[in-house]
Amino acid sequence: MPYRFVDTAPTADVGFVAEGADLDACFTAACVATLATMLDNPESLRAVVERPLRVEAESLDLLLLRLLEELVFYKDAEHLFLAVDAVHVGGGDGAWQATAMGRGEAVDRSRHRLAADVKAVTLHGLAVEASSAGWRASVVLDI
Repeated sequence: MPYRFVDTAPTADVGFVAEGADLDACFTAACVATLATMLDNPESLRAVVERPLRVEAESLDLLLLRLLEELVFYKDAEHLFLAVDAVHVGGGDGAWQATAMGRGEAVDRSRHRLAADVKAVTLHGLAVEASSAGWRASVVLDI
């Protein structure tokens, strides 16, 4: 599994570490973990709608924060759960970009087992770092 939940997050928060061989895989794993935080059975999600995701930031950690915030935004604003199966990260030197396609559907309580209601992606402990296996991201979600 490309991510694991950690119990070092503050009480009303959920923390996870996402890993990947490259930045694309690491960011993708973080998107998968965020969806798994909101939905107990993410495999039940159908690709009924698509939403292009594109964010920019001056650093990798803020880029990841903004990307994950997009998933929370669509959940709150349009009542959509979006799965992301591939993120492309590009740029560097203070001008990073991430693009992806979110595919999913509106909340359907007859099929979706809701988990935590993620309110925000926090700056607490947020990090994206090179590791011996590629890249590692530490994220805390406010629930």
